[in-house]
Amino acid sequence: MPVYTVHAPLAAGVDLRSTDRFVFIRDGFHFWAAVLGAVWLAWHRLWLAMFGWVVLMIALDVIMVRVGIGGGAIAGIDLLLAILLGLEASSLKRWSYSRRHWRQLDVVVADDLDAAERRFFERWAARRSDLGYNNYTVDRGAPPPSRDNGNGQHPPPLPHSSIIGLFPEPGGGR
Repeated sequence: MPVYTVHAPLAAGVDLRSTDRFVFIRDGFHFWAAVLGAVWLAWHRLWLAMFGWVVLMIALDVIMVRVGIGGGAIAGIDLLLAILLGLEASSLKRWSYSRRHWRQLDVVVADDLDAAERRFFERWAARRSDLGYNNYTVDRGAPPPSRDNGNGQHPPPLPHSSIIGLFPEPGGGR
């Protein structure tokens, strides 16, 4: 079963308003990171890791050619490094988030991302309710709209005709 780590930015307070910024990172082997290393790193905006990967691969290949290692051995070492990148891709993403001052909130074991989100938020809501937070109240910033215009006078009542919007009442004349 896959393992996911949950990350949140430190700048946003960890409450109901910031849950859309939480990031779930799946641990395990990433096939596309192994096959297309630099492209995968660029796609996920891991610029420092991409730069390091490209420099490492070029430097290692140049050193191996100058030493006189055969082409098959160089290809085998490049394959091993690609597999290593596929295995460590999740760690590189976590490292990138920690460099940007995100913190790891939890570790979740689930079959897929949807199940991981469900499990995390169920546990997270239970922990918050234990601390005295009411998870169902949300600050919407203003009172609900009313028909009172604020000066004590009420607007005229709604019209009572046979037409509501563009649709006549059932059984009414056309």
